[in-house]
Amino acid sequence: TKVATSAANWLKIESGARGIGMGGSQVASGIGVSAIPYNPSSITYLSKDKEVYYSKVNYLAGITHNTIAFGQKMTFSDYIGVHLFYLDSGPIGVTTLWVPDGTGEDYRVTNYALRLVYARLLTDRLRIGGCLKYIREEIYTMSMQSFLADIGSNFDTGISGIMLGMSVSNFGPDVQFHGTGLEVQVPDTISIDKTLIQSTKKFPVPLVFRLGVKKDIFGAEEGADHRLIASIDGINPIDYVLYWSVGAEYSWRDIGFFRAGTHIGHDTAGLSLGGGLKWNMFVVDYAYVNYGILEETHQFGI
Repeated sequence: TKVATSAANWLKIESGARGIGMGGSQVASGIGVSAIPYNPSSITYLSKDKEVYYSKVNYLAGITHNTIAFGQKMTFSDYIGVHLFYLDSGPIGVTTLWVPDGTGEDYRVTNYALRLVYARLLTDRLRIGGCLKYIREEIYTMSMQSFLADIGSNFDTGISGIMLGMSVSNFGPDVQFHGTGLEVQVPDTISIDKTLIQSTKKFPVPLVFRLGVKKDIFGAEEGADHRLIASIDGINPIDYVLYWSVGAEYSWRDIGFFRAGTHIGHDTAGLSLGGGLKWNMFVVDYAYVNYGILEETHQFGI
């Protein structure tokens, strides 16, 4: 299955309460800045000329992650945005070979992904987008950082409300850890400053290819009271097997939303449910996910 053959697996964590509620099927159905990690061209579907998004998630095993994003329509066809994902492991007890029960000190694993996004309408049916992404991972006394790229597109087929989406995420060089945690004290007969620095192996980042379809079941016409869309994504990471995300969203007068989805072929992620309320310029979203043998999560976005 190629599991554990890449670093920075936190880059594959799904974010955005709307997308999570739809089982992560967002490469064709994603709208606005919350869907940037799935497909950068989603920013061309801003609900207004400007959009700000924030979410906070109490994830698994005491882990939390936060998202803050901003997008703006610059011209009729050009859009820009910025998206920050931040993950915190929570406190972890320090143990050593000599003190296996813990030293009384705590450390944290913190991860950051900062995306700068540009997207454009090439025609009335084709939209493309890309982002340059800075990532950093800090584990106690060691850290890793790199620059990666994402690209994506949306194509409106004009046939029965069918939309196609495609994206490639985390394209970039292999990464390597550095830091004081790799320093080893040795006799001065080996090194004048009595220190040698170990070298860690380089690992690839988790390149992910997504291909998806969105279908308007009913209510696609402007002003419709009831609308239902369905979507399915095929997701193929370089360090896992091909799996699928399936989801649907029902909306009433573009005010109330109900969402459901699931993952097919994934080890833990299963059924997800969600909802949202829109009032004036504000939208509040909620998502619930059952991660099987791990635990359930409750996630919010505004």
